[in-house]
Amino acid sequence: MNALNRFADPVYCLMRLIVGLMFACHGGQLVLGMFGGMPGSNNAFTQTGGWIQLIGGFLIAFGLFTRLSAFICSGEMAVAYFMIHVANAATPMAKFFPIANKGELAVFYCWVFFFMVFYGPGRWSIDALLCKRKGAAPASAA
Repeated sequence: MNALNRFADPVYCLMRLIVGLMFACHGGQLVLGMFGGMPGSNNAFTQTGGWIQLIGGFLIAFGLFTRLSAFICSGEMAVAYFMIHVANAATPMAKFFPIANKGELAVFYCWVFFFMVFYGPGRWSIDALLCKRKGAAPASAA
């Protein structure tokens, strides 16, 4: 197991980059109409969520203000899950299971971002680079 520890930082960076960019793509659908856009996404609630996804996704991807961005994005996904997926579920079974109410991606993002709040930006991030220049240690559990 110790042999894998040397890959922890680059793999976490890659995970943060991929998850952040995928999240930003969802925001791009909502506010910029990218990738086919999404119908009915012109109300204020959806636009606000879209901007959080777009901006937060890029901040997380590159590791800038990671903990704050991840906290906001995690909260947004929790709100989206309960206000959209659970609220629109047709059956009691669908209200309980994310796969049945099509909310599994919202739950996934919520928990990945919640993990990032506690883990921090990691060593391969803009946050770590800025902390190094200031002479402080990067805020990371690793």
